[in-house]
Formats: sequence, C-alpha cells, structure tokens
Amino acid sequence: MVDLVVTPAAKPARSLDAINFLLSDVRGALGPYLNVFLVTQQHWSQSEVGLVTTVSGLLGLAVQTPIGAAIDATPAKRGVIVLALAVLALGAVGIFAMPVFWPVAIANSLMAIAGDIFGPAVAALTLGLYARQQLARRMGRNSAFDHAGNVAIAVLAGAVGYAFSQRAVFLLVPVCAVLAAGAVLSIPARAIDHDRARGLDGQTDAAAAGYGVLLQSRPLIIFGFCVMLFHLANAALLPLVGQKLAASYPKEATAMMSACIIAAQMVMLPIALLVGRTADTWGRKPLFLAGFAVLPLRAVLYTLSDNSFWLISVQVLDGVGAGIFGALTPLVIADIMRGTGRYNLAQGAVATVQGIGASLSGLVAGVIVDRYGYSAAFLSLGGAAAVALIVFAIGMPETANRDTQ
Repeated sequence: MVDLVVTPAAKPARSLDAINFLLSDVRGALGPYLNVFLVTQQHWSQSEVGLVTTVSGLLGLAVQTPIGAAIDATPAKRGVIVLALAVLALGAVGIFAMPVFWPVAIANSLMAIAGDIFGPAVAALTLGLYARQQLARRMGRNSAFDHAGNVAIAVLAGAVGYAFSQRAVFLLVPVCAVLAAGAVLSIPARAIDHDRARGLDGQTDAAAAGYGVLLQSRPLIIFGFCVMLFHLANAALLPLVGQKLAASYPKEATAMMSACIIAAQMVMLPIALLVGRTADTWGRKPLFLAGFAVLPLRAVLYTLSDNSFWLISVQVLDGVGAGIFGALTPLVIADIMRGTGRYNLAQGAVATVQGIGASLSGLVAGVIVDRYGYSAAFLSLGGAAAVALIVFAIGMPETANRDTQ
C-alpha cells in the first residue's frame, strides 16, 4: 500500500479508492446503455442518437478548459465533485421519466458538462494528497478502482436490465451518486495541498504560468492531437457492438452490453496496476504505444464476424488500450505541466480535445452505419486510430523524469 503524505494516511487512501470506484458506477450506469436503450427500445435512428451525442459533447467542450482553470483556482475541489454528482443524478432521473428527444438532449447535455469535471478534479485531489514520487503508483491504483467499479456497475446494470427493463438502469445513477458524494466528503479538506494539486509541487511562493503555456508546450499539443484521434476512433466502437448484439438478441441486449463492458474492464484493472508499477521504470511512451496499437486491430477484428461470442471476445482488447490510456493520461499531463501551476487547466484542455473526438465519433459512426453498414464504420474508425499511433510514435517524446516543458 502506498503511504500518503498527510496523516492519518489510511483514511484519504480509502476515500480515493471509494471515489474512483463509485464515480465509475455513476458514469457507467449511463454511457453505452443510453445509446442501446434509445435505438432498441425508443426506436431512434442512428443519426438521431449521433446528433444528441454530438450536441451534448460540443456543449460540454465549451466549458471544459475553463472548468480546469476553475479547479486550479478553487480550494473547494470536493464541493465541485459533489455538485457534478447532483447534476448527473437529476439528469438520469429526467431521462428515465421522459425518454423523448428534447428532454433527453437537454439532460444529456447537462450530464456531459458535469461528467467531464470528474477526471480533472479527482486527479487534482490525488496530486494534492500524494508526493511526486508516489504519483505513478497512485494514478494506477485510481484507474484500477475505476475499472473495478465499471465491472460492478456492469454486472448490476445487466441484472437490473434483464430483470426489469433497460429503462430501469438509469435509476442506479442517483443511488451511486449519493454514495460517491459521501466518499468525497470523507476526505478532510485540510489534507489536500492545493498548491501541489495545481502542479506547483507545494511551492507556495511560486507563481502559476499564464494560459499561453498550453500553446507553448509542443509535447502537450502532440499529446492532445493523439488523444483526440484515439477517442474519435474508440468512443463509438462499444455502442456499435452493443447495437449489433441488440439487433440479434433484443431480450438479452442489456446483459450482452454488460458482458462486453465486463470483458474489457476485467483486463483494464490489472493493466492499470501494471502501468502504475512500471511507468517510472519502463517509461510512458512504450506503454502508450502499446495502447494505441491495440485500437486499430480491434476495429478490424469486429468486421470478421457477427457472432456474439466473437464480438464480446474482441472487446477484451479494449481492456489493454483503455487500461493504459486511463492510467497514464493524468500522469503524462502532470509530467508536462510540472511547475507551471496549470495542471488542471491542461487537464481541461486535453479533456476538451478528447471530447471533440468522442463527440464526433458518435455522429460519424452513425452516418456511416446508416449509409454503408457496420463494417465500413469499424474500418473508418480503425483508420483514425492508425493515424494516432503513427503521430505518437514519431512526434511524442518520453515525459518520465522530464522538467517543465
């Protein structure tokens, strides 16, 4: 067990574990289940689902980088997370009550804004609680508990969807949100070093860099571009697989979606722990290259068969790429932004370009499926992933043990 800088050590460590576990439950009870529910139960077209996904994503993008700057500035990081949890809970209840276009579009937009707070805010809490030399292992542990939570909610959502209805899954969100809020508030406010939480490494006399630091760091720009392509390729893959499964097995649709999620998450958990233990010795870049390489392979393999066992088996590969990506992204940003005092601003900026890719993914994939079919969509997304791999291999430096960029 990694020791905390603050005392008593065990309580914030357990709280961070619970936060990461429960936040994944809040998000996991939405996500791909919403797309499958709208297509198979509400009979929305692929284009309509893609439109709602894109609009909500773009609205969230407009405030994402300012949210990062606000997280840098505020000492009330716990309160920000609790407020976001409340928005997600209300949005999920709204979708359950009125699953028609405009209520879903409005609720999904509000949830997109609130949901994007979690990553930067939890990473900021982690920086504020842990010293630099402990960070890689703690980030890996964060990611592992996130994946464990995804497994738990996938099992629970699958059981609820099968026993009751796909629609009932959305009622899990407010329950998980209340539990997550309790975990957040269990971290003592005085335990958080707010200077270190923004990337100043506890140096209270240091001044934060200007916002222009985002454009002055070549590694950050390259990393952000690759992140955008990764999510452009990745975001739509699981929903597309879920829709294919739902078309063939409508009664088992939620259970099969859960099986896809569980298959990947069971791999992500040990991968995240491995990344946390090896990121300092192996370096960030070799691990990230492995994560990028898996994505185009996965996209191609989806085109080879419509068999449910095959599709779920291929989804296991998502565990490798996403496990590496989730554990390393906040760590690489911390490397690049060290000493600038703009860690959370950079987190918001990277989340913005990530959201651009993810938002466009649903729309692009939906249009391609409507016109050319699922295989064409899988291959197109795989092509975007291949470009990301090439750019990262050629342009991205190793960031381990680097000073500020």
